[in-house]
Amino acid sequence: MTSITGYLLPRVFLVLFLAGAALSQYLNDSQIYSISARLAEGAKESWELGTRSQAILSLNATIFSVFSHSALPPPSSVPGSLTSALQPFFDIAQSVVASRAVSNNVTSPQPLMHDASAADPASIGVAVLLANWTGQGGEDYAGAAKDQLDFLQTSVPRTSDGAISHRVSQVQLWSDFVYMVPPFLAYYGVITGNRTLLVDAYNQIQLYRSYLRDPNANNLWRHIVLGGNTTDPGHWSTGNGWAAAGMLRVLGTIQNSEYASTLHSEQNDLVSWIKEIHTGMYSFIDSNTSLFPNYPSQPVTSSVNFLDASSTALLASTVYRLSLLRGDHEHLPLAEKSRKALSATDPNNSSQLVHFTSTGWLTPVVDPYNFPDQGSNSPEGQAFVIEMHAAWRDWVANGSKGQNGAIGGKMAGTGGWVWGLLWVGMMMWIGDALFF
Repeated sequence: MTSITGYLLPRVFLVLFLAGAALSQYLNDSQIYSISARLAEGAKESWELGTRSQAILSLNATIFSVFSHSALPPPSSVPGSLTSALQPFFDIAQSVVASRAVSNNVTSPQPLMHDASAADPASIGVAVLLANWTGQGGEDYAGAAKDQLDFLQTSVPRTSDGAISHRVSQVQLWSDFVYMVPPFLAYYGVITGNRTLLVDAYNQIQLYRSYLRDPNANNLWRHIVLGGNTTDPGHWSTGNGWAAAGMLRVLGTIQNSEYASTLHSEQNDLVSWIKEIHTGMYSFIDSNTSLFPNYPSQPVTSSVNFLDASSTALLASTVYRLSLLRGDHEHLPLAEKSRKALSATDPNNSSQLVHFTSTGWLTPVVDPYNFPDQGSNSPEGQAFVIEMHAAWRDWVANGSKGQNGAIGGKMAGTGGWVWGLLWVGMMMWIGDALFF
């Protein structure tokens, strides 16, 4: 016989959730599915595949994400309930490793994908490591991951003080690097029990910060320094987002690893550096739209600069994650404004989102292949929205702590625990939605 409590409680939660949701702006399951489908269609380049793989983990398989509170390494087998959710994730790893063009006469280490960037292919490394760790068959995942690691360590040029170049052909440092390489190094370290690789991940971030942080611009990071040809001393919003998101992934990896107790100062530094970027970036947010300009320290004009939803979503995701990992909520009110702005519907057409096309592409966005210009479709922007939504969902489930911006771990009134219960109730009723 079914108990009254067991029968009614999920339904009560669902009713309360739907009543509360009417007062809040959020992306629903259908919208997330559409956004995810465009991401799957558009992600082709190495960093796009790596970013998509992380979005899949964050949304659909949190037990394998470094942002869960589960100990690392993760489970060595995939639960049956996650088989379908992780299939697209492992498909990325399988396709990349199967396509590696390694000639018989090539003896030097090779990256996962051949690219002018030395760093971007490493963004796929976590997917390859997890494919090997969970026993996915058909490819030499361990060999491919080791080749990628050796390529970074022995074949890529460095600065005189040891910063690995973002480019293959010359020593050049991009803020994007922090998302691509250090998280791979750190994850490789926890999978193989190699503490040195976690320290290396931290050291690379420290070196990149020493070159890219601009103390004369609210500590924002420059985009590209050193080398010739394409340099960009400007404080690109997406570049600052890449850096903050990469540091958070390394922080989560260390924090959930067996080495957490011996890497306290490194974790504290990462928190401080993430907050440094948050403080700098949110001082430039557009108060009318809650979006960031493509270059935040420059005036927004139609011909020189423009508002960018892509970096706005990425940076909001990092604010929610920092709140969850470290109980720091200082910038949550502004991140919430950005999230609500990106989830807003057209006042004249409630079925149409303001910042998405009818087919689910985020807008307005920077051109991901030509960063000074505004673009139309951005696969990485799609992934950033998924990351923002997943981080917000996890923050709500954890009680919406700090929604008024407190730095400590206090809950802001009763709204936090109510929202947490409502979200859990909804999950009990409809189960986890699977996308991608």
